[in-house]
Amino acid sequence: KGELRMQSLTFDDAGMYQCIAENTHGIIYANAELKIVASPPTFEMNPMKKKILAAKGGRVIIECKPKAAPKPKFSWSKGTELLVNGSRIRIWDDGSLEIINVTKLDEGRYTCFAENNRGKANSTGVLEMTEATRITLAPLNVDVTVGENATMQCIASHDPTLDLTFIWSLNGFVIDFEKEHEHYERNVMV
Repeated sequence: KGELRMQSLTFDDAGMYQCIAENTHGIIYANAELKIVASPPTFEMNPMKKKILAAKGGRVIIECKPKAAPKPKFSWSKGTELLVNGSRIRIWDDGSLEIINVTKLDEGRYTCFAENNRGKANSTGVLEMTEATRITLAPLNVDVTVGENATMQCIASHDPTLDLTFIWSLNGFVIDFEKEHEHYERNVMV
């Protein structure tokens, strides 16, 4: 097949490799460099977010993405409590922490620990709960005679510390109110 497979690489395997293809008409060559990477985990390039927001009753994924080679093993703590997989908490293979049905008790400092045969590192962020955004008045089906105007309403409740944006779409395509101002009008009620 023209493949060269190597298993359990070591630093001695690093170098320039050359593939030679030959037949009765001649020989051609191709070169490639193989670099062997090994480094302890580090969060310098991709630290955890310092503040993570999660909606009450919702789901949150806290990412843990250190640079490391080989791939590190991950563990998590909330404060001084070591976290394990359970009915609401799951540690993914990529190091992310998932929490479902978020409650006020889930607020706090979360630390991701990453360790490989080269070393270990950790990064910490604070999880804060917000009130879930809810549609309190949904648009209703409307029958309108052609040529007339129609108004549709959408009202939502949300956490007062967060901004709220309404996005309208038609058949799955977001309406651009700037371009279609002659046909659509956005009325914001305070």
